[in-house]
Amino acid sequence: MRILIANDDGYLAPGLAALVQACEGLGDITVFAPEQNASGTSNALTLGRPLNIFQARGARGFACNVVNGTPSDCVHVALTGVLGHRPDLVLSGINNGANMGDDTLYSGTVAAAMEGYLFGVPAIAFSQAEKGWGEIDAAARTARAIVEQVLAQASLRGPPWLLNVNIPNRADAEQLPRVVTRLGRRHASEPVIRQINPRGEPIYWIGPAGDAREAGEGTDFHAVAQGQVSITPLQVDLTDHAARGTWAQRLGAGSA
Repeated sequence: MRILIANDDGYLAPGLAALVQACEGLGDITVFAPEQNASGTSNALTLGRPLNIFQARGARGFACNVVNGTPSDCVHVALTGVLGHRPDLVLSGINNGANMGDDTLYSGTVAAAMEGYLFGVPAIAFSQAEKGWGEIDAAARTARAIVEQVLAQASLRGPPWLLNVNIPNRADAEQLPRVVTRLGRRHASEPVIRQINPRGEPIYWIGPAGDAREAGEGTDFHAVAQGQVSITPLQVDLTDHAARGTWAQRLGAGSA
């Protein structure tokens, strides 16, 4: 089996190193990762300049193809000619912090996995529930166990699938219950943070993410809060199917 691993925290991130090490023995592993932290870049592709790729060693000595671009760039260039073969599975992470609810729209970790999915390759994104890399090796062992379980039950040859996994930062993460969830929702982000730079000019920082708004039973937020590993199947279709008929009436248009 051929596995492509990427992330959004950069090629020196402890989460990437732990995931690569934990997956040793599962197959032929190739790593493409951003040169710098690219958190929050979502599915962005770099179109206004060429990309450079150089070889380097990750935090635990693994070989890595380092791309001066986004997480989606990493998987895109790998799959469209640089890698030289089609992988059987794309893994992304382990992210430094949760990717739950609305986070998935902004997450570079999820985007890297989604890029594989868009090319027809099954993919899994892994994140830790809290920042700081606490118990990262336990999270990595949990990620491997999930990969093994998924490979035993799901086909890699049929239609692709995309999973988003959030793992509590706990030493016993491998023993925690695993539940299939849906995405929750967050409140709107906190207000922008205004500061003054040394030249006396105003600068602005994006505010922190809002608290969980829809976090009831069945959501990823609820599962992690209960000490469970959340596994959410994702899809890319953003069509509001239920509203198509309503909009056709409003606009006097047909509905295909």
